[in-house]
Amino acid sequence: MSDSLETFLVEHSQLSRRYFLQYGIAGAAALTALNQLQADVQKRDPALQKAIDQLETNLTVPKAFRDVSRGNPKPHSLSEAKRKEVGLTRDTWSLEVISDPEHKARLGNPLTKEKGNALDFEALLKLGEKHAVRFSKVMTCLNIRTPLGTGVWEGVPLREILWLTKPRDNIRRVFFKGYHNDDPKQIFKSSLPIDRVLEDPDGLPPVILCYKLNGQWLNPERGAPVRIVVPEAYGFKCIKWLTHIYFSNLFHANDTYANGNNDIDSTLKTYASTLSFPKKVKPNQPIPITGYAQSGTAGLAKVQVWMQKNGESLPKEDRYFTTAPWVDAEILLAPDVHQWGGDLPDNKFPPHTMGFDNQTGKPHAWPMRLMKAHWAILMPGLPAGKYTLRCRTIDANGKAQPMPRPFRKSGHVSIERKDIVVTT
Repeated sequence: MSDSLETFLVEHSQLSRRYFLQYGIAGAAALTALNQLQADVQKRDPALQKAIDQLETNLTVPKAFRDVSRGNPKPHSLSEAKRKEVGLTRDTWSLEVISDPEHKARLGNPLTKEKGNALDFEALLKLGEKHAVRFSKVMTCLNIRTPLGTGVWEGVPLREILWLTKPRDNIRRVFFKGYHNDDPKQIFKSSLPIDRVLEDPDGLPPVILCYKLNGQWLNPERGAPVRIVVPEAYGFKCIKWLTHIYFSNLFHANDTYANGNNDIDSTLKTYASTLSFPKKVKPNQPIPITGYAQSGTAGLAKVQVWMQKNGESLPKEDRYFTTAPWVDAEILLAPDVHQWGGDLPDNKFPPHTMGFDNQTGKPHAWPMRLMKAHWAILMPGLPAGKYTLRCRTIDANGKAQPMPRPFRKSGHVSIERKDIVVTT
């Protein structure tokens, strides 16, 4: 039995016994039920367990993140000398925090290179000694289904930078942009309403000026030396190679992504995808399937799977398969403390990471919003034929994927289709 399975059984045993005592549910029947659960877990089918053992780690090694950077050339591809020259190294970086020249906000102390008080990396780290936060987040592109990677992001809340400028009034929105070869045609920018910068809704982490990923300095591909990270947002809001922040009296967004017919205010959606399954299987042979679920701002309650024989019809008006015979999959437990992956220093979460117990390193709840969780199921064997495998999530509000936000331009969450052939 694996170490992770042993840990689960011990922890579940302790939790269940506390539950029985707390509510007066004692006696042989309760303990028998617990022992049966332990036996069921230990008897997990070897083929399914093998597939689970081969799953990716929950955190991504920084250098293994997928890259969808913009620019010609891409800023991270510049030579070290050129990056120093344009302020993309820790010893040369500086950030101007100013009023939007077209829709002016009143700032008592704008941070500018001209005045000599632009924020440098040393000053940012000094702020971090008091204000730094760390949180886990999956980074996903609005128009790409597969996440780019999952990590622990560290930085200083953007609101702390705002207060340095001694803001007065006429501030309705915050714009930020990064370095793109000083070419106006390549400007890539995003924005937020000022209330999101100043206040964190629904227990979300703050918007940060990020300088570390998985306890390590950001590398150039990930936006070094400093980038914006908006916890609940898609990647286009998380501007890399940050150089300028503008406080503005403009009442609407002017994000670069708006020009591409995208929903620029959409937050991370909850959805499921497969990772492993046999494309061909023998008749009546159980079918092990694994996958991941992105837990968006609506949370994650269930993952479900459905195997449809090709040619079987469904009601035409049921475009999201709500009447299909979905089967609940198992959402796997959070990894053991030292098994998260991601090349974490000392193989453990940085101290005081939001959502994690600082003593044990375990998450307070699982699945966690804004993270990925793995799932698995052993489907029963099927007669010979061709089948379509689908998976979906049920979010914490009871909404089945792709609802409540099924539209493509606010995030890619269509129900995935995979082909399986059952043949002799």
